[in-house]
Amino acid sequence: MTQDEIRRGFEEHAALAQYHRWYQFYERPEGGVGNSLDILTEDVTVTSGLGTANGHAEYQARVTQLPASWKNAHHVRSTEITHNDDDTMRLTAEITYQNQGLLEDGAVRAADLTYTVDLVPGEGVLPLLSEVKIDQNSESTVEGFDDAYTENRMKSLVHYYLALIEDPSRDPEPMRELFAEGISLNFSSGAITDFEGFAAWLAGPGSQVEASTHEIENFSVEETGENTYAVSMEFDWFGIAPDGTELLARTKHDWTVENDVTERFARIKTVDVEVLEPFRPKDG
Repeated sequence: MTQDEIRRGFEEHAALAQYHRWYQFYERPEGGVGNSLDILTEDVTVTSGLGTANGHAEYQARVTQLPASWKNAHHVRSTEITHNDDDTMRLTAEITYQNQGLLEDGAVRAADLTYTVDLVPGEGVLPLLSEVKIDQNSESTVEGFDDAYTENRMKSLVHYYLALIEDPSRDPEPMRELFAEGISLNFSSGAITDFEGFAAWLAGPGSQVEASTHEIENFSVEETGENTYAVSMEFDWFGIAPDGTELLARTKHDWTVENDVTERFARIKTVDVEVLEPFRPKDG
């Protein structure tokens, strides 16, 4: 990973946080359309097989007419992000979409889609989607419906969390939205049991590098109860020390998460971190 990629990693995590949120209303409409509009510019353009919607009102009118009996799932297979000189980004994604309800006899329709999404800076670290173009590449039917809400919901949370701790501004305040009551964060540098402790960590151990980013591997999520989840993943961490030395590490994270479908993001209850490969210089 280049130093430029490390420095811009937080922007890509923020873009992915918003992209995974795009599917929230389609997969759980009971959460309300407000959180979908929250990720879009006022003059957004959305183009798909249904035609083109311009602005919030047209987009809301389109999506709120979708039958409530439909089940929708969006399995993201790959994403790629490019950065432009004006601080905008373009995200392209390949997904498999599933629908149960459109076809007769409960048959499940599947389609391979390509998303092209343009993002512009918003308030804080999260960008806004200014244009969304959806192209269909194939269509078929499959045996069973495979729900994707939980994975999209948890990945949105993880990417936003990473964007906030990597953001050079080191502002802890937006993280309040991501913490449940009574947090327990067992980081490698020590345990944290309240927001003030997290803020101190972010200003201290979390700010010892000039820049850093994470790559997510071995992501898994399991529903453990009503609106509670266990999330497990490994992070390859890349950092740049103040003297320019590049640093590496690998950790395993196990989270417990609480979810209210009406909120912008799910909330972290506990974090347990295991160091798999210690922090060290890249060339050491």
